Amino acid sequence: CLLQDLMRLCDLRVIGGNILLIIIITTPDGEIVVIIYMTQALSPMDSSPLPRPGDLKAGPMTRDGLAANIITSTPELTEEKLKALDHFFLDMGDPVAEYTTRLQNQEKEIECLRAVVESLKNETAFTSPALEELREENVRLKYRLNILKRSIQENSCSNSKSMTNINQRLQEIFGCAISVAYPDLEDPPLSVAPNQQPKFGDYQCNSAMAMSQMMKGKGLKVSPREIAEKITQNIPDNELIERTEIAGPGFINIHLKKSFVSKLLTNLLLSGVQPPALDKKKKVIIDFSSPNIAKEMHVGHLRSTIIGDSMCRLFEYLGHDVLRLNHVGDWGTQFGMLIAHLQDKFPNYRSVSPPIGDLQAFYKESKKRFDEDEEFKKRAYQCVVRLQSKEPDFIKAWNLICDVSRKEFQRVYDCLGIRILERGESYYQDMMTEVVKEFENKGLVQIDEGRKIVFPPDQSIPLTVVKSDGGYTYDTSDLAAIRQRLFAEKADVIIYVTDSGQAMHFQVVFSAARLIGWYDPDVTRVEHAGFGVVLGEDKKKFKTRSGDTVRLMDLLEEGLKRSMDKLKEKERDKVLTPEELIKAQRAVAFGCIKYADLSHNRINDYVFSFDKMLDDRGNTAAYLLYAFTRIRSIARLANIEEAALRKAAETCEIVLEHEKEWKLGKCILRFPEILQKILDDLLLHTLCDYLYELATTFTEFYDSCYCVEKDRQT
Repeated sequence: CLLQDLMRLCDLRVIGGNILLIIIITTPDGEIVVIIYMTQALSPMDSSPLPRPGDLKAGPMTRDGLAANIITSTPELTEEKLKALDHFFLDMGDPVAEYTTRLQNQEKEIECLRAVVESLKNETAFTSPALEELREENVRLKYRLNILKRSIQENSCSNSKSMTNINQRLQEIFGCAISVAYPDLEDPPLSVAPNQQPKFGDYQCNSAMAMSQMMKGKGLKVSPREIAEKITQNIPDNELIERTEIAGPGFINIHLKKSFVSKLLTNLLLSGVQPPALDKKKKVIIDFSSPNIAKEMHVGHLRSTIIGDSMCRLFEYLGHDVLRLNHVGDWGTQFGMLIAHLQDKFPNYRSVSPPIGDLQAFYKESKKRFDEDEEFKKRAYQCVVRLQSKEPDFIKAWNLICDVSRKEFQRVYDCLGIRILERGESYYQDMMTEVVKEFENKGLVQIDEGRKIVFPPDQSIPLTVVKSDGGYTYDTSDLAAIRQRLFAEKADVIIYVTDSGQAMHFQVVFSAARLIGWYDPDVTRVEHAGFGVVLGEDKKKFKTRSGDTVRLMDLLEEGLKRSMDKLKEKERDKVLTPEELIKAQRAVAFGCIKYADLSHNRINDYVFSFDKMLDDRGNTAAYLLYAFTRIRSIARLANIEEAALRKAAETCEIVLEHEKEWKLGKCILRFPEILQKILDDLLLHTLCDYLYELATTFTEFYDSCYCVEKDRQT
């Protein structure tokens, strides 16, 4: 609406030839803004040659003045043609909507203008002051549009229940200041972050040093401190910043207004904790957990399951449409030996469900026979062929084996509270032929010793899409999966959560998908979120005393035992009912296991220790649960309903007098920027670090300030 009002106040004229289009806008305060567009021939005019830049004479920035200059330098462009052009634009109808859109896209237009100006300079050495003035005017217009955009955004934020991202708002303010202070600097670095030393300020802008280096590369010697001073001089009016101070070589320390922080905290109390405003709802697919059928989940699956689930929760909380996928290994040659062994051990499996108690033992038995018995091995291969041909008896046997595994997987998922949709390798089998054909049709398949491979030019290893025996591979399956997710699911974001050992494989898969044109990384985000291995307290891979891989279910049951011991040590069994005690046991056990994983940088290996994760000191779930219990205790003692607090907030201002109140208030309001950082890098330990900081900051506040009045009468 603001843009439309602005357009109605403008005097808009159009003058042009077959390529050059000049629009003159007179703003309400009398300034002249000239925008140059490069277009193709405008029907119904005949093509006319563009005047050489050197032929344009300086003159008044009016329709008649510019027309006279163009007509003088280009006889072919007659007054009749100009009239025809005027009629053409009159026939277009109301231009408000069109030019509103153009104004909203002004940043792109300005970039085009800059490119045109540079091109003209380079080709003809044209240095017309008038053209330079046009360029400066467009930079000013960009600044005005940024202010307009920010005003609209601030107005939207004030009417929204969403929490405000202070860091993002500060970046917008300093981005505007930098663009005004240094309009000629292309893509200047912008760095705003919470101040590591709060006594010097709440946030800090560190752009000046990087800008100084950038300008030095262009032959301009300007000190970072001088740049910082110029930036601060051009900070637009805003409701956030109380003052700025320049420190050291050029750090800009930013002090927030207490009134602004108080206002945001009041909004938070009134609206509750709400996710940041969502620009666009996206379709997000997260591929995680992904155990193999006929094998039990082990400690290696713990990280993928916990990290993947937490990523899903984050995207869901922010309002995106999330598809949680479990890409289980439910197809392949191993099923031939499993089916053959099933037929021998449970010949009546077609009518009676086989009592396979221990699928892991069943798998080992079949593998032993496969390795030692040549006749059994041949029969196993025949079973694979018949399974791939989808013969009913073999599909039934395959389903029986898969069902036994699913029940075991679900026990783990129930303990950890995981929701996930199984979509294994078998789901993509019928799509693989089409995938290979598409690569062949585009000439991207090479033959290597009978194999069909795809070798992306930017990678060091190829993908094998068809084996020498004609079978498909994991590579083919992953290509079919990413293709289906991009085209059938129309995903905007795809994230694969597996161990870092598979990073190279996925990079080649992504590269092949880009090579064939399935997705553009500037439009669709496709990413591998790798993680390190789980280590024992001896700093070696986590294994049992016998050297076997630790079964995940055994680990979870051990966690339950340890958590019950901890609760009894704290004498919680004396104050809780049996039902409450069991509930607390599960919450502590599984909460501590999850948090211990998430609190470590996923890229690194981490040491699994029940003693550390159940410790109520340090950055642990036990400490956070203790802090949360203390907060709930204060709420009970206060005996004030949340509705009463919200009603009071409608008329009362939150006063932040004590330094610990001020510190806690600012810490609370950093929540949206923490979420944004995790969205950018998918490192969930950032949230754990923030929660620990919030808990310790609250403890400092609790120790220094009265939370509940001792005597309400006094």
